[in-house]
Formats: sequence, structure tokens, C-alpha cells
Amino acid sequence: MTELSLVLGGSADDRERAIAADLPPGLACAAIIEGLPSGAAPLNDIPPEVSLEVIRVAPGCPCCTGNLTMRVTLNRVLRRSPARLYLSLSDATHREQVLMFLQTPQYLDLLAIGPDLQCA
Repeated sequence: MTELSLVLGGSADDRERAIAADLPPGLACAAIIEGLPSGAAPLNDIPPEVSLEVIRVAPGCPCCTGNLTMRVTLNRVLRRSPARLYLSLSDATHREQVLMFLQTPQYLDLLAIGPDLQCA
């Protein structure tokens, strides 16, 4: 089962730094990042010995824009069974709706919802 953390608040760089600081050593991890980096892209500087797959998707709330892109991306990531998955959202307004999507029957046996990472 993959532990999922929502990464909320702050700027795109803040969210990427929060993910980088939380990465558990020795575990395969993935991060689905909503939107493009602002230039610094802290996750691009992760050392090669850290197992992190970064997937960037077009900006837009997954529950408002339809969740097809998120569903396809999430399904592809979960086929590789990462130990940890970070889902970075640029807008935390619809956190509860996103959590409801992640707790649908399709994902119940695949995801364990972990603590959120809150950025300033």
C-alpha cells in the first residue's frame, strides 16, 4: 500500500522543498506536482541515490477541472507501487473533495492517506 500525503499551501517552490525535506531514505517515492516549477524546481536537485519520480501535470484543481488527468496519472504511478506518494496542489481550497476522490473504492486498497504537508 502506498502512503499518500497532500502537499498544500505556499508557493510551488515551498511545496517542492517540503517534499524534499520529507523524503524517507531508501524508499521508492513519487510526487505528482500540479503546475510547472517557478524556475528553481527544488525536486530537480534531489541526489540520484534518492528514489523519486516527479510527474508534473497541468495546473487546475483535480475536482473542478474533471479528474481525468489526475486519475490517469495516479493510476500510472500506483502501478509502480511507490512506498510514498506526494500530491502537491496549488490550491488547498478543495482539499476535502480531493480526499473524497482519493478514497473512492478504486483506491481504497492502494492508498493509505497520511498526514498533509503544510507550507507557509
